[in-house]
Amino acid sequence: MPESLLIRGGTVVHAASTEHADVLVVDGRIAEVAASIDPPSGTREVDASGCLVGPGLVDLHTHLREPGGEEAETVETGCRAGALGGYTALLAMPNTMPATDSAAVVAQVLDLGRAAAIDVAVAGAITVGRQGTELAPLAEMAALGVRVFTDDGTGVQDAGLLLRAMQYAHGIGATLAEHCEDESLAGDGCMNQGALSSKLGLPGRSGLSEEVMVARDLALAESTGCPLHLLHLSTERSLDLVLEARRRGVSVTFEVTPHHLWLSEELCATYDTAFKVHPPLRSSSDVAALVAALREGSVDAVATDHAPHPPQAKDRPFDEASPGMLGLEQAMGLTYEALGADQSVAVELFRILSRTPAEIAHLTAEHDRVGGQSAHGGDIAPGEDANLVIFDPDGRVVVDGAKLASRASNTPYQGRTIIGTIRHTICAGHLVVEGGEATT
Repeated sequence: MPESLLIRGGTVVHAASTEHADVLVVDGRIAEVAASIDPPSGTREVDASGCLVGPGLVDLHTHLREPGGEEAETVETGCRAGALGGYTALLAMPNTMPATDSAAVVAQVLDLGRAAAIDVAVAGAITVGRQGTELAPLAEMAALGVRVFTDDGTGVQDAGLLLRAMQYAHGIGATLAEHCEDESLAGDGCMNQGALSSKLGLPGRSGLSEEVMVARDLALAESTGCPLHLLHLSTERSLDLVLEARRRGVSVTFEVTPHHLWLSEELCATYDTAFKVHPPLRSSSDVAALVAALREGSVDAVATDHAPHPPQAKDRPFDEASPGMLGLEQAMGLTYEALGADQSVAVELFRILSRTPAEIAHLTAEHDRVGGQSAHGGDIAPGEDANLVIFDPDGRVVVDGAKLASRASNTPYQGRTIIGTIRHTICAGHLVVEGGEATT
């Protein structure tokens, strides 16, 4: 059983306000929130002085690689990295070998998740093998609790097939999450298409390839009524399309990544493959538009697209290297800094990293969750499941890829000082990170 914990002296972040209060956790649930609490005998005290106490983070976009890609990551190591980043739940992408396109593979990942430090939910593939030609057995996976389906890594290129997937998913209460890149336009591009890609002699991957598919998928979602979640949007025009559709009443949410908020195409001039990712790092003007949308409150979620790769997949010429980068351990600090690095952004910080992602992933108390998993993204209030993070906004850490919890080291933030650190992470009442160190 989880031990009793008293979180002492922090600033508690509710959905619309903050307060200076202690938080008592008993038997995996929040028992009391008050200005000063006299805890029961044997309660362990957790120092939260100077820190924000909020709901544990939920990542909508994590590549845990298992089964099949254990050289880069396992469910265990990915969850440890997540816990160190303040996450209490991860949504595992189906880019595995074999793809997570059947009840058997879903069950395997869920079983691995039960032994991990934090909760693991599973996103099932939309099509068999993520090949885009035949619908996967969505109902069979939904029977195991899968509520998000995606062929992440490639979007579903066949509009007719995606239309049928949306009609089916809508009927079973699921959400489709799309990786928006039209492959006929993206081709073999490896960085943002433009003057810089031409100068560097690297094939470009245009923003148009994203925007065309965003427009198509919004039209299909509007026609079917199926909830649509758009993964890692990266261009200003994509944002405009989504926000305009939302004004029309289309059921759409979207995420941006920390790397698209902080890194731009100029970094590719180094030919360092740590900066290769799909969709690619965009222009400075696109980065500025994403940051502006974040600060205006238009963004639904910040998701990591944590994509570990073994060294040999990255130690290649830029156009041949695998796309993707690590992100779980730095996401909260980078998001806090993008919002302005001021405690006045606390409510928004937890909205986009915890509360809204938990809603999109169907992990809140209002949803039927997998295998009795606890609820995420809730209020800090008596009766709520104790999935919590204690974030020190004054902390600083210098990124060293060799010291990250992931099996991989392909971080684009090597040597960067991150503002804000995770002091403690509590999952289902268990202290899984204490003083910035994993306990398991």
